[in-house]
Amino acid sequence: MTTLRQFRMDDLLKFNNVNLDILTETYNGAFYMSYLSRWPESFLVAEAPNKQLMGYVLGKAEGEGNLWHGHVSAVTVAPMYRRLGLAKTLMQYFEDVSIHTYNAYFVDLFVRASNHLAINMYNKFGYVTYRRVLGYYSGELPEDALDMRKALPRDVNKESIVPLAHPVKPEDLEW
Repeated sequence: MTTLRQFRMDDLLKFNNVNLDILTETYNGAFYMSYLSRWPESFLVAEAPNKQLMGYVLGKAEGEGNLWHGHVSAVTVAPMYRRLGLAKTLMQYFEDVSIHTYNAYFVDLFVRASNHLAINMYNKFGYVTYRRVLGYYSGELPEDALDMRKALPRDVNKESIVPLAHPVKPEDLEW
């Protein structure tokens, strides 16, 4: 049986099986620790009975006024545990935190424009493309990101998910 629990510091030594995926962003230890110290309720792991990490969601709250929202910095599932509904469970958990703890208007995330599998998955979870961010992902082959959003109950008129008609640059992002 899968256990959902808060991320712990020693999990940094156990999540290679989850992060060793070309489409998973891997950050330095200080990045993970800053999330754990500031938004511990938004850093959840799925753990297998053998104590192996199956996946995690890493999120935070940010913004001001009607742009106050939950932001998914990472959600990922180890290849051997995919197609079991774990990503949906992790995302639903974070959406619940965004509703009940943060009282947010929406949840957003960034995804590589070429990652069609993830985009389709997020669409099934109720996310829509809000805008394209040009050159958001750096590296040898810079790539655009899609800023995808899902309105939460506080956004009664769903104003937060009305798509922008034009792309933006990373330096134009609010947060």
